[in-house]
Formats: sequence, C-alpha cells, structure tokens
Amino acid sequence: MKRVLLKLSGEALAGEKKTGFDEAVCMRVARQVKKLADDGVEVGVVIGGGNFWRGRTSETIDRTKADQIGMLATVMNCLYVSEIFRYAGMKTRVFTPFTCGAFTELFSKDAAIGGLSAGEICFFAGGTGHPYFSTDTATVLRAVEIEADAILLAKAVDGVYDRDPKTDPQAKRFDRVSIAEVIDRQLAVVDLTASILCMEQKMPMYVFALQEEDSIVKAISGTFDGTVVYVDEE
Repeated sequence: MKRVLLKLSGEALAGEKKTGFDEAVCMRVARQVKKLADDGVEVGVVIGGGNFWRGRTSETIDRTKADQIGMLATVMNCLYVSEIFRYAGMKTRVFTPFTCGAFTELFSKDAAIGGLSAGEICFFAGGTGHPYFSTDTATVLRAVEIEADAILLAKAVDGVYDRDPKTDPQAKRFDRVSIAEVIDRQLAVVDLTASILCMEQKMPMYVFALQEEDSIVKAISGTFDGTVVYVDEE
C-alpha cells in the first residue's frame, strides 16, 4: 500500500485512564507510524473524540450543538497527537472542514494530497464539519478524497466478530468478510453511512486491535492479525 488512512479511537488513546490522553500509548502509535513513513507509506489520520465527549449520550443538549462539541474534541485530539508525532521526528499538518484560526488549515483535497506526497502526516480533524455524521463517515470520506489504498481501523477489539465478543464468549472472528455482509448483518465495523460509502467507493478496511504489539505496522505487512473487510466478491 502506498497511501493509507489510519482511524484511531479517542478512547484507545486515553488508555486505561478512559479520558484525556495516555502519552505512552500515543508514543507507541507515533513510533509505528514513523516506521510506515520511513518505508515510504503516506499516512492520513482521523481520530475520534470519545475520550472527551460523546454528544449522543446527552439528554439536555441539542443534538447539533452536542455534535459540534464532539467535532472540537477531535480537533484537540489531532492537535495533541500531531505534536507527539512531531516529537517522534515526523512532519505533520492538521486539516479541518471549518476555520479554526491559526490552529489548523482548511481542508482541501489538493493541499492534503500535496502534504502526503511530501511525506507529511496529515490529520483530518473536525469530522465532516456537519452534525449527524460520525467520525466513521469522515474517515471513509477523507480516505476516498485522498485516494487511499485502504483504511486501517485500530480498535479496542482484534477484528470483526459475528457477535459482540464482550458479551458472547462464543463469538467468532472473521479473517475476511465482505462489506456487503457487514451491512446485511449489521456487524458494526463502522456505522451504516460509512459502510455504504465504503461499498460504493470500493474502499477496503483492515480492522485490528491497537493494543497489540506493532499492530499498525503489521496491518500492511504479511503478519496482519485482524479482519480484512473487502469490497469485491471473490
């Protein structure tokens, strides 16, 4: 793979603290992305905001405002992780779909692809810029726009299961599964809007556990341990 979009959950970056950041976790991510960049892989990054805010759980705040707060949470996450990446020796840029003063750059496809081609790690913060769309949808949208070869989904679980492995010990993991089956069986890899966009745009996903040793590097190597969500029927 020449160019990938890495999706990180905010909760995963918080580690055992559940909120905020676990710097050791972020440094492990940075070291792995540095390996990819040193090997010539171009990397874009989307980060969720769940370590700060989950607007949909609020019963007192208007959904649009709650989602806007969530967008700002993703901006904070990208700014923080971008600086960790810089400390690890990478050049970075942070894009948002709305103006954030001097903090970020306004997203454009040309600027993002230009940065990636120059070896910069490009962060895509702020979701799609609109309420009612999750960072899952933003992930697929940006992956399509930057013409990524695949999406790398670093999650708390080590792949896609037929049932929730947290509640059902008999749940079985898929090594490979089509995006059509993911949609039909509502396997919750990403939300439905994102899943359909993946299917329409033929965007494969590699799903794996962030906490596994070198899991990001392995996701694009021959030692991948997770689930490949493919598009075309084989």
